[in-house]
Amino acid sequence: MGQYVAPIRDMQFVLHEFLKVEEQLKELPAHAETDADIINQVLEEGAKFTSEVLFPLNHSGDREGCHHDAAAKTVTTPKGYKEAYKQYVEGGWAALACDPEYGGQGLPVVLNNSFYEMLNSSNQAWTMYPGLSHGAYECLKEHGTDDQKKIYLPKLVSGEWTGTMCLTEPHCGTDLGLLRTKAVPNSDGSWTITGNKIFISAGEHDMSENILHLVLARVPDAPEGSKGISLFLVPKFLPNADGSVGERNPIFCGAIEEKMGIHGNSTCQMNLDGAKGWIIGQPNKGLNAMFVFMNAARLGVGMQSLGLTEVAYQNALVYAKDRLQMRSLSGVKAPDKPADPIIVHPDVRRMLLTAKAYAEGGRAFTSYVALQIDRELNHPDEEVRKDAADEVALLTPIVKAFITDNGWIATSEAMQVYGGHGYISEWGMEQYVRDARINLIYEGTNTVQSLDLLGRKILMDNGAKLRKFGEKIKAFVEEHGTDEAMSEFITPLGDLGDKVGKLTMEIGMKAFQNQDEVGAAAVPYLRVVGHLVYSYFFAQMAKIALEKQGAAEAQGDNFYKAKLATARFYFARLQPETAMLIRQARSGAASLMALDADLF
Repeated sequence: MGQYVAPIRDMQFVLHEFLKVEEQLKELPAHAETDADIINQVLEEGAKFTSEVLFPLNHSGDREGCHHDAAAKTVTTPKGYKEAYKQYVEGGWAALACDPEYGGQGLPVVLNNSFYEMLNSSNQAWTMYPGLSHGAYECLKEHGTDDQKKIYLPKLVSGEWTGTMCLTEPHCGTDLGLLRTKAVPNSDGSWTITGNKIFISAGEHDMSENILHLVLARVPDAPEGSKGISLFLVPKFLPNADGSVGERNPIFCGAIEEKMGIHGNSTCQMNLDGAKGWIIGQPNKGLNAMFVFMNAARLGVGMQSLGLTEVAYQNALVYAKDRLQMRSLSGVKAPDKPADPIIVHPDVRRMLLTAKAYAEGGRAFTSYVALQIDRELNHPDEEVRKDAADEVALLTPIVKAFITDNGWIATSEAMQVYGGHGYISEWGMEQYVRDARINLIYEGTNTVQSLDLLGRKILMDNGAKLRKFGEKIKAFVEEHGTDEAMSEFITPLGDLGDKVGKLTMEIGMKAFQNQDEVGAAAVPYLRVVGHLVYSYFFAQMAKIALEKQGAAEAQGDNFYKAKLATARFYFARLQPETAMLIRQARSGAASLMALDADLF
């Protein structure tokens, strides 16, 4: 069923040539010894695991799905999932970027990020089981007590135990201030928690010996709304003093949601029937702690769509080179065959290049953000850490929303390459479309991400974070503005940078009069800024390719030639979308809000 080959060459280009990670990591004491050889070795081994172990389970897992035993209150994952997870744990993959203090390998986030692209390309549904454990690990590491860290972190790091986030309830999704789950204190310092959660990814399964649920709930006399939310650690099995699993805690799967995609993951309705839990952080400050988990998950969702974009592109490309249909409009290209392969047709190439450009742009973008996380966590200079944190805060909603929007576009285009065969399950392409669609919805819908970007990350600090990032773009434009070979990239980049500045100021002025102007402009605005980021990175990658193309081609290496062609396609065919988006963002709230609700 299809194929997946990890794009190691492009990953190496991004890490070693574009980001120069070896130089960057030498500035970080925790990662100073991580060199190119280590990075390449991890990439190569990761490629083997994902293509040989996980990818063969993707289609079968989608067809089989998970099985819920209502009487036993257990969930069985698809055939092969449990065994693959055992190999994942034994290979040390769970511990890759975790702190050595808790048994981790201490490798940088930017490397773990590349591995997670491979995981998501090969099997998004399976990857969600260990993927959420990273957010639980980060949350506990930052906000847990010393005892909680000692008991739980080594188990999460090893992969023996997995984690979930339990936020949503039947009556509240994004508006967590409406949640009703209650927590009552016990005399021993624990809490008794009662309530119902829905849409809990990997909420119950048979892959690990224990599951650690991070649950939002209200303590007695909590303030109304989001200021009255606390966060609790609720294990499936209560741990014994020696770290082994003990008594079953009454947090059970009531049902598995029937979903459009990601069938191999058990998205559960979870019932807490007086389950025992322990508070994480301070009472009524649960959202502060959970945001660590949520931000990790938002970055992770961007990686899910990047992975799907890449694997859908790869398979569409193979099909386009093999499938014979009609003759080329400009003359026969395969005279020895009854028809030409469909890759000769301009619009098939448009679809393929759309997926290719969004994969390569997303790879550069997410790797850049992951490197900034490494700098935020480990750089010895406090000012550098703060600057990196500001960039991560600014770019996180763009990673989540822009890449998942693009993933939906790219998987749909890749399926279209197949024609009717793309709609048939046996080819596997329709699964990528179904799986990609959830990524625009969970961990905060893309509209919520757009409001976060425009309302919180930009307007609330009067555009300071955006201007700081914009200064990098401006410096690059000024440095290369007189280079004639770069003009096709620099001119549209500089032009878009100017337009984003003016658009931001215009929306900000309107928002003083009417806050609905922010809501009306937010979604197209995020895509405009997303294109600004991609334009900046594609221009940088084009600069490298221009410098290296000649020597590489002399050696028979066409990598840089292809990179330049992709960059040119991006600027010619995808970036111009911003003209329409800017007009949409400027059109204001009037046309959206004028109609009374009862007239819809």
